[in-house]
Parts: sequence; structure tokens; C-alpha cells
Amino acid sequence: MLETPSGVSFFWRGTTVQTPEIYDTTLRDGLQQSGLSFTARDRLLTARLLDQLGVDYIEGGWPGASPKDDEFFALARDELRLEHATLTAFGSTAKAGTDPAEDPQVAGVLAAGTEVVCIVGKSSAYQVTEVLRTNLDEGLRMVRASVAYYREQGRRVFFDAEHFFDGYRFDAGYAVDVLRAAHEAGAERLVLCDTNGGALPGPATRVVSEVAAALPGTALGVHFHNDSGCAVASSLAAYEAGAFHLQGCLNGFGERTGNADLCVLIPNLVLKMGTGSEALRAGLAALGPIAHHVAEIANRAIDPRHPYVGSAAFAHKAGLHTSGLARASDAYEHVDPAAVGNTTQLLVSELMGRSAVLSWAAERGFDVSAEAATRIVEAVKSLEHEGYVFEAAEGSFELLVRRALGWEQGFFEVDSFRSLVDDRPDEMLAEATVKIRVGDRRFVVTEEGDGPVNALDRALRGALSTCYPEVEHIQLTDYRVRDLDSSDGTAARVRVLVEFSDGDETWGVVGVHRNIVAASWEALTSGVVIGLLRSHGDAPGPAGS
Repeated sequence: MLETPSGVSFFWRGTTVQTPEIYDTTLRDGLQQSGLSFTARDRLLTARLLDQLGVDYIEGGWPGASPKDDEFFALARDELRLEHATLTAFGSTAKAGTDPAEDPQVAGVLAAGTEVVCIVGKSSAYQVTEVLRTNLDEGLRMVRASVAYYREQGRRVFFDAEHFFDGYRFDAGYAVDVLRAAHEAGAERLVLCDTNGGALPGPATRVVSEVAAALPGTALGVHFHNDSGCAVASSLAAYEAGAFHLQGCLNGFGERTGNADLCVLIPNLVLKMGTGSEALRAGLAALGPIAHHVAEIANRAIDPRHPYVGSAAFAHKAGLHTSGLARASDAYEHVDPAAVGNTTQLLVSELMGRSAVLSWAAERGFDVSAEAATRIVEAVKSLEHEGYVFEAAEGSFELLVRRALGWEQGFFEVDSFRSLVDDRPDEMLAEATVKIRVGDRRFVVTEEGDGPVNALDRALRGALSTCYPEVEHIQLTDYRVRDLDSSDGTAARVRVLVEFSDGDETWGVVGVHRNIVAASWEALTSGVVIGLLRSHGDAPGPAGS
């Protein structure tokens, strides 16, 4: 039994293996994902973040394959200073029938000037004969000669055995001969690649074990794609079987369905298997922020349900769960969220319990009694039955809690509002009028907009701006509508979720009504009230009052 750093014990059947070595290929294999494109400076920033995480090797790209890759390696020579990781260049063996010294691809890789090169070669007899259109002896020569030439040029060489798991099933003897040729020529790492992504953990374990027995003393690695959904599981299984060099991509980026996800693989190694380098252990607490930073560079949001780093990875909705967490922080969490740079969330919903309300209130400085918490839970259940949701509308939940404690909104009173749409020959124009009171002052404002909600938003701000000029900085950033009773057609109730931001904070609010304008108005006014609370606290203090 293994005692992990999180204090939770897990049974691990693994044999004694070396500390895992993490090889990140986000900047090469990861960028082969559909829709991903990094500039050279994006790659520099990402490399620095990966170094902070504590990975051992960062594959920067394929020099000579594109001007962008060449630009990155040129910038890296001048500007990239890594503390833990070693930058590597990716390439391939020389072409069939070609001397490596005369192959321009090989020259391009050498020109990058990296200490380590990782070259890919065919290890499947089928791929050699049907894709390369050459014979098996030439396939072995290409691997042996290429590795030897890179070594003669002073480079450390890792060898990626492409299509290894499929090739091993087709002709195991030839696949192992390819590895042997690379090793004898001087390759430091022999990486078994699941290029098509179809390997399962059980067969992966068996193949790695058999290769380790056939080539004792060699340093084995694995490179799994996720086409069968098993890339991380197969990587862990292969590690247990003796492959200590593990390749993958941050956030599971990569071609087709992606590569082994380092955001899952790394914490599983460190927190569940109790292994990992000192640098990797030190960097683990930054995993969440780094993953999100790289996702932002890629302009790809991380799935909220992504293990370890997703925003909902430690989010709890069920009352039984939230109640248990209030008593013991690890009651429904397999690791401490802080260990991976994440946090616990207790979601506001009809499933919540009293303890979740008390915890939410304590974190935000509200003095809520057990009796008041019970009333709040019942109010949430009743409102969600009507169609309200509070998971994405914490601003509305805050107003509910305040009202349950006797607070009354004193910033403004609404006398009336109206909105209409004028269908003109050349355009569709919306107009809204808002009548409100602030203290003893009355404001009537009419504004035009792209639609009725936009016009209402402008009119509300216009009516409040004299007394509360800060409303100009409260921006509506998202607006979503859902039909709750589709069977009722145009008479159905609708739910409107609106997101606001003041530049520093973001909050969501919700409105429900059979009239979409009325539901929108409820959400708009709630959002503005939350914004005014952020500026003034509980007590209104309008300018000129």
C-alpha cells in the first residue's frame, strides 16, 4: 500500500521502476490538433509555462518543416532560458535510399542547435513495405544510419518507433529489430508509439513487458494517442510495466482526439502513485493556472468537467455531498483541489443542503443562522421549480440571501418600463422607456437599441447614470435565453441568464417569465443592483443625494 502526499492511501500493484520522465510534445504533436495555431512567441510563452510545471523535455517543433518552427528555434536560442526542462527538436530518419548527411530534413533538424533530437522511424513492417514502399532491410538501415549520424554530430537521440503497437501485432520480430537497431546506433530512449490510438491498457502492459524482456537495459518510453479514450490509462499501465519515459500534451491537445493528457497523467503519477521528479512535485500546484493559461493562448476553453483542472472538477451540487464536505474537506474529493491549483465549489441548486448555504455565506461575510439557511434552501427549491437556476447566477442567489436576512434594495425604485419594436422600411429599430426613482428624484429616459433588451439596458443606465455614474462601467457580457415550456409555443415561460462585469469581477443573474422582455428586465435590474453593491456596499450613496 502506498501513502500519497494527499494523505490518502491507494493500492498500487506496480513494480519498482524509475522516476517517470515527462516529455511534453504540446508544441509539436499538440499543435496538429484541428484549429490550433501558435505563433513563435506563443510557443516561447508556452515553453516557459511548461518549464514552471516541471516537465523534463519540451519538444519545440519540427525545424525545417515550416518557417514558423524555424523562427521559434531561432528565438529560443536567443531568449529561452529553461530552469528544469531540456528543449528538443523533432525530425525523422533520412529518406529511403538517402545518406543522412545529404538529407535536407536531417540538416534542418541539426540547424535548430538543440542538445536533444527526437526522430521518428517506421517500426511496422506493414508501414515500411506499403507506405515507404521499400524493403525491411532498408527500413532498418534508415533507422540505424540516421541515429548514428545524429550521434556523430554530437546530439543526444530519442527514437520514436512509429506505429509500434500495431506493428508489434503484425510482426513482433521486426518491430523489436527496429528498436534494437536504434539502440545499438546510440538512441538513449526507445519510445513505443501508439500512432493510431487504438491500444488498450492491458495489451499495452503486455507489449511493454515483452519488449523490456527482449531488450534488457534499454530505456523505454511510450507515446499514446487517445482515439480509444485510453491514452492516460495506457501510459500509466506502461509505466508500471517498465516504460519510464512518458510523452503527452497539456490539456490533451493533439491530432484527431488528442494525445495522452498531461493534466491528468501528471497528477495521477504524483498524487496517486507517489512518484515524480522534485521539479514536477513542486510545479503541481500550478497545474490548473498553467493549463488554463495555455488554453487561453490556444483560444480554447477547457471543458469544465476536465479532471483535475476543469472549473467543475471539484464542484458539488448534491446536498449529501455539500453537507459531507462541510464536515470533512475530503469527504467527496479524491485529492485536495489546492494540490493541482484548483478550488472546491459548492453549487447553488435545489439539491443543496443547509450546510452549503452556511458555507457560502461564511465565505462571503454574511451572518446566516441555521433557521435562515433552511428558509433559503426552501426558497431555492421553490424558485427552481418555477424555472430559475442559480449555478450560473450567483448574483441572483446573493440577492435572495440578502432579502432572506431582511435587506431591501434601496438604490432605486422602478415606476414602469416599456419596450417596442418599430419595423421601418430600411431597418428594424427597438425603443425602450424606463421610469425610475432615486430617493426623491424621478428619471424618465428613452433609448434606442439593436433589440428590445439592448434598448432597455441603455435606458436603465441612462436613468441611473446621473446618481450612479459607475453604471457606465457595468457591462453586459453575455445574454442567453431558454424556452422552458416548449409545448406551450409562444406562450411558454422563458429563462434569461445574463452575465455582467465591471472589469474586476463577473457575476451572473437570472430572470424567468412568460414574457421574454419581462424576464430580461428582471435579470437586467438584478445585475445592475449587484454592480451597485460592489461599488457602495449595503447602503446606497448616490451622487448628488
